[in-house]
Amino acid sequence: MSSHEQALASLVSQLALSFDGAILGVALAYAAVRSFLKFTSNSKALRKIRKAPTLRVSDLRSILDLPQPSDENQNQNLDQDQNQKLVIVRGQVEAKSAIDGNWRSNVLVAHESGDKAVIVQRIQTCIYNEWKGFFGWTSDLRAIFGRSWREQESISLRTVPFVLVEGGRWPQSDYVIVNMDASRHPLPLTTMYHQLQPIDASPYTFLQALFGHEYPVGLLDEEKILSLGKEINAVGICSSRNGVLEIKSCKDLPYFLSDMSKDQMVVDLAFKTKILLWSGIVLGSLSIGVLSYAVVRNWNRWKEWRQHRQSQQQNHAASNGDAPLIDADEEAGDVPDGQLCVICLMRRRRSAFIPCGHLVCCQLCAISVEREKTVSQAGLGNYPAR
Repeated sequence: MSSHEQALASLVSQLALSFDGAILGVALAYAAVRSFLKFTSNSKALRKIRKAPTLRVSDLRSILDLPQPSDENQNQNLDQDQNQKLVIVRGQVEAKSAIDGNWRSNVLVAHESGDKAVIVQRIQTCIYNEWKGFFGWTSDLRAIFGRSWREQESISLRTVPFVLVEGGRWPQSDYVIVNMDASRHPLPLTTMYHQLQPIDASPYTFLQALFGHEYPVGLLDEEKILSLGKEINAVGICSSRNGVLEIKSCKDLPYFLSDMSKDQMVVDLAFKTKILLWSGIVLGSLSIGVLSYAVVRNWNRWKEWRQHRQSQQQNHAASNGDAPLIDADEEAGDVPDGQLCVICLMRRRRSAFIPCGHLVCCQLCAISVEREKTVSQAGLGNYPAR
């Protein structure tokens, strides 16, 4: 384990165990609530995907109750986003420029492989050393938070408008435009390039290593694409605008463009739902146990503090000559004769005299005797001895 991981583990353990584990219980309760919320959302998404029909591109117009392209002059009012349905469409990726009839297709070309694509993602990850330094002067706070201040990964994403067409029937088949706006779902990209390039050291790098500062040692370069002609499934809201079919992502679903079929999505989502359910149950049970233990411990500590404070107040009142607070068992009651106060014969014997050590009277009577003794000694002191 590296230095910053050790410092982070120590800090987290100290925070978690503070207040007799109350912080840990609250954290577990928060995780349990998050698990139950995700379970609820995933359950709703699972029901929606199960009900969603799996269609080909050519079958979309029939299920949306839209007129065929030859009947565009009739019922034009139906083509203004009046009918939207959640569907699963399978088709091949094609650039939208090819649908528009442009003689020059607007597509992207992968930098390393040269393949044509509609989405190209380039990821560059900088890898830093894990050495603490020759002198070991790296502070724990810098080890914990230093990497968050530095951007280790840079991602560049290029896209062009694209559609899904029915394989084997293109270019005569219908098409559906893929609307990528406001979509944060994972994309079915294929890795075409993956290489780790070392970074040459410099004199400044030697100083960084000597005093424990992290320095870059390598650059991981990756290139992922969504190539033309790839068969994918689109899960989203399909609608028609001016006779053109369009599908966009649904924020309540964890999938949009995917390589998985409907059955694979259902199995994957059902497994995640079960994991979230049992995680919420286990974390909730642990949080209840930890919080209960913390509450009992703190309650006992508060009771001990309160009793200690009451005893201090009683001692202070007794030293000032005030009447102390008498416990309930010192009041008149069923007290054996041998334990009754010899002065009042009502309360239990509580106080012993010093230096003889005789236990003969209760606390209230002992204070009265001590007070009378003090007064008498003070009165005799005003007269000269004869």
